[in-house]
Amino acid sequence: MPSNQNRQGGKTFGLLKAQQRDKLEEINKEYLEDQKYSDEEDLAEKLDSFKSKYAEFDLNDQGEIDMMGLKRMMEKLGVPKTHLEMKKMISEVTGGSSDTINYRDFVKMMLGKRSAVLKLVMIFEDKANGGSCKPDGPPPKRDIASLP
Repeated sequence: MPSNQNRQGGKTFGLLKAQQRDKLEEINKEYLEDQKYSDEEDLAEKLDSFKSKYAEFDLNDQGEIDMMGLKRMMEKLGVPKTHLEMKKMISEVTGGSSDTINYRDFVKMMLGKRSAVLKLVMIFEDKANGGSCKPDGPPPKRDIASLP
């Protein structure tokens, strides 16, 4: 008998996503209660934004970001990566133990002190989507004296 797993209706998909978000929320609670992260600024807000980012790219709905999810994530962030680069990113995040990124690995990476490539990309995207760093209006007039 063929499996219906690939032909889920919207309702089932919505339910799956809701269950997934609950699972991610549980993990977020663990981080909020973890002493190791008690000095992290705005931890609740950060975890919330990690959760929505993660859910957006967990394409296989197994609660993990696989190679395709990462590929789509990088393309959406405007920094497409080669297969090899993505493998390296995943291995960097998971410590080489898995070929998918689970949410705990993701949060650890985002809160961690090490600068994983993926973390840098995510932070860059947040800044790009946040306030613009460029001042509005025409560039300031330069006088002759300031020219090199």
